[in-house]
Amino acid sequence: MNHQLDKDAAALQQLLDSVKEQGLDYLRTLDTRPTSTNARISEYQHLPHHGLGAEGALQAFNQRLEPLIVASSGPRYWGFVTGGTTPAAIAGDWLATLYDQNTQSVKGNGDNSAQIEMETMQLLLELFELPQNYLGGFVTGATMSNFTALAVARQWIGAQKGLDFAKDGVTTPIKVLTATPHSSALKSLALLGIGSSNIVKVNVAEGNREAIDLNDLNTQINLLQGEPFLLISSGGTVNTVDFDDFEAIAQLKAKHNFWWHIDAAFGGFAACSPTYKHLINGWDKADSITVDCHKWLNVPYESAVFLIQEKHRNLQVETFQNSNAPYLGDPLENFTYLNFLPENSRRLKALPAWFTLMAYGKEGYRDMVENNIRHAQQFGAFIKADDSFELLAPVRLNTVCFTLSGTEGQANVTAFLQAVNDTGQVFMTPTVYQGKKGIRAAFVNWRTTSKDIEMVTEIMKNIFLKIR
Repeated sequence: MNHQLDKDAAALQQLLDSVKEQGLDYLRTLDTRPTSTNARISEYQHLPHHGLGAEGALQAFNQRLEPLIVASSGPRYWGFVTGGTTPAAIAGDWLATLYDQNTQSVKGNGDNSAQIEMETMQLLLELFELPQNYLGGFVTGATMSNFTALAVARQWIGAQKGLDFAKDGVTTPIKVLTATPHSSALKSLALLGIGSSNIVKVNVAEGNREAIDLNDLNTQINLLQGEPFLLISSGGTVNTVDFDDFEAIAQLKAKHNFWWHIDAAFGGFAACSPTYKHLINGWDKADSITVDCHKWLNVPYESAVFLIQEKHRNLQVETFQNSNAPYLGDPLENFTYLNFLPENSRRLKALPAWFTLMAYGKEGYRDMVENNIRHAQQFGAFIKADDSFELLAPVRLNTVCFTLSGTEGQANVTAFLQAVNDTGQVFMTPTVYQGKKGIRAAFVNWRTTSKDIEMVTEIMKNIFLKIR
């Protein structure tokens, strides 16, 4: 054995203790750690010939690279709809790394850790109050979840036309209807050969909405004259968390032949709250659903799930099967994730989710969701009451979309946001809504409190006075 490896193996407990203490120090100081940084690597290091050893690598990391790390898991990181990590999720993630399982098989192929994933999927279905007739799995994020669902949808379109797109390629145009798709859905259409611009854009409803206009959707469906199509609908748009009318779409699905996909990356968690669950009524009729776990579930990054109706199982296997690998067995008889999603190599992403779901249960996630919504409402109330700012849309759930008011407001938005983010006390992201430059603040972190809102609003008021 290499002498550095041998030395590190013998001192593993000391190494893990060092990492544990460093991790605890990071978590203890999240409230004060900057949410942004100007730190840069002055020059890249060359690969050492003999190696530094694990302790040496940790020291080198702390000296050169650790200053790059911001408090993205902290209470005032409100950009990109980024969740934190619950204590239980951290424990599950550490164990997932230590156990280092290749999570594919349910039985008979050595590693059976996929059973943990399947149980976790059942827990998620219970959390969302969805029927157990969805087959789901873990992928890296909403992009791969949308990709997975839309890949099966593509195969479904081919089947309606007597074609096998997975084997023969997309040989005929596919119609996609949507109103306000997330960029990851468009990216998935590009990757799948459907074409990111090959969509029929449906109008949005009147009244400062991003949701589908049902009258226009009816019109566009009728223009297709019975041709099968894909419908991508929103379970919480990025800018304003607007929801399509799922109950009305479910009624249309009973009359017309289409695949219905819902992108509910974070909006699906409205199901956790008795007050807001009406927003997703009817979503159980969708063929496929995207949900992001590293958002409101508050597990570490690279965690999302796809949900696809069990009745499409054969289409899913046609899309993802490893057909040239006889050693893997019959994909329909012996369930293995190798034949049901894109990745052949997967870590046990389900374990952090299993830990946090079991640790905090329905009540815990109801509290988390409703607390974050209250924080969004508190922040939105400040924006609405202060003449310096303007709400661009109602606060429907957990995201606040706003801008600077006044004739010079649009010219100052970029400088204002940069100055706010440069304080290192909060991080928000820019956006454009209905032609106006805006700012987004997304509340999904379990650590956020009302005091955080008060701190940020004071910062915003002071900065506005300086730049106006």
